[in-house]
Amino acid sequence: MNYKLKVTIPVVVCGGAVLAYYIMRRKAATMVDAATLEKLEAGFSKLQGSDSKSLLKKYLTREVFDSLKNKKTSFGSTLLDCIQSGVENLDSGVGIYAPDAESYSVFAELFDPIIEDYHNGFKKTDKHPPKNWGDVDTLGNLDPAGEFVVSTRVRCGRSLEGYPFNPCLTESQYKEMEDKVSGTLSSLEGELKGTFYPLTGMSKETQQQLIDDHFLFKEGDRFLQAANACRFWPTGRGIYHNENKTFLVWCNEEDHLRIISMQMGGDLQQVYKRLVSAVNEIEKKIPFSHHDRLGFLTFCPTNLGTTVRASVHIKLPKLAADKKKLEEVASKYHLQVRGTRGEHTEAEGGVYDISNKRRMGLTEYDAVKEMYDGIAELIKIEKSL
Repeated sequence: MNYKLKVTIPVVVCGGAVLAYYIMRRKAATMVDAATLEKLEAGFSKLQGSDSKSLLKKYLTREVFDSLKNKKTSFGSTLLDCIQSGVENLDSGVGIYAPDAESYSVFAELFDPIIEDYHNGFKKTDKHPPKNWGDVDTLGNLDPAGEFVVSTRVRCGRSLEGYPFNPCLTESQYKEMEDKVSGTLSSLEGELKGTFYPLTGMSKETQQQLIDDHFLFKEGDRFLQAANACRFWPTGRGIYHNENKTFLVWCNEEDHLRIISMQMGGDLQQVYKRLVSAVNEIEKKIPFSHHDRLGFLTFCPTNLGTTVRASVHIKLPKLAADKKKLEEVASKYHLQVRGTRGEHTEAEGGVYDISNKRRMGLTEYDAVKEMYDGIAELIKIEKSL
């Protein structure tokens, strides 16, 4: 960077001092301060001394740590911002978040191996394919008789171009984004037409109704809190849903946008079709943050690429009698088993949340088809027991 120094006294006299001052100031802006370095060292020691099974612990070697501890993104994010949740929550499965889009490049030495491990071998030399929703009519109903599948849901995450992720957003940016999102959603028509409910100033009645419908997200869980993703709560947060309550958008929960299509039963085709239609409409008005190699960018590296998570709430009593066996069979088909209310929860009434695990290195359609094929196999196995 060239500094044009406007000085009124002869540069021959003090130009060197002025230049040194500007160089020092610039250096200070890019240096990680002593307090942050101290916290980083303490966090690294805590993590390495623990029995954590997280991907963060697996890949944050001393060599990688020393290589990255002094780096900063242009938003001022440090390695501490990326790892603080995983250091505080040693039971994390992954343990790392990207405070801004640049972090995936600046801290690539740590993010790349974690991405490769989580996304079934998506290497740093691999490139995520272009967006492709495929032929929505080729997917059918997973459980026409209604014996096993309680409900079906497909969601994707999106980040608004030109904004950092939660830990770096200012209060005014939160408000600005909420205005953009609510304005765009209010223009949706047909079965997507609905209402946007800001969390700020929400009435107790509306709040209770949204809780009863299992729509309302709460102030971030401990993993998000530790990642500093819940600042200025509830400013800029909101929920939109259509009249039939089958289409939902979360604004500024974990990601800028979570776009969700869902309904009771196993008709994946209907659910997927609705999501595709909604994302295409929203994208006409709001540009999304996209990376040539990583696909759509999100706060958590597990959601990169397609960002698509297709899931069912399903009862498989015989197969689930042995939870380990259920998880073994599911992983064979690249599926992830969670409790009824998602990650870090237990199964209630024998109902499991099972979804596609891979989001990178395959198209949106392939990700959903992977879930479809896997669930069909699980149902076949359940019937045979």
